[in-house]
Amino acid sequence: MEAFAEYGYIGLFISAFGAATVLPIASEIVFSLLWTKGWDPIFLLGVATSGNVAGSFVNYAIGIFGGHWIMTKLLRLSEKEIHRAEKSFRKYGQSVLLMAWMPIVGDALTVVAGILKVKLIPFFCLVSVGKLVRYLILGWTVTQISN
Repeated sequence: MEAFAEYGYIGLFISAFGAATVLPIASEIVFSLLWTKGWDPIFLLGVATSGNVAGSFVNYAIGIFGGHWIMTKLLRLSEKEIHRAEKSFRKYGQSVLLMAWMPIVGDALTVVAGILKVKLIPFFCLVSVGKLVRYLILGWTVTQISN
């Protein structure tokens, strides 16, 4: 992950994008490294959030165009994860997308949003808010630890 940090904002965007998909990338490490090195916190928040949201749109597109087969065979999401995501949508509606930042379940939520054809504006807004809040909390936590 430190290799991504060497590329600064571009590395952060790529790691955040990949982390929103099923790639085993932890953008939090890159974000934290850059945060502690004094990079502009507002720009870090914007780059990390936009990369992570862009990755979620890939999942959304997979849901629209590939559906269940891609989720289980290509993305290797388990039936249990998919069922949990669908159950969450039935119980909480679109607001469940605020939790799209969560590991594994978040990926499933964004794919299921595509399958259910959630409208793009609510998808974008809810996913963006959830992911921004996650990075805000991470930045605050890193600041508290490093002080």
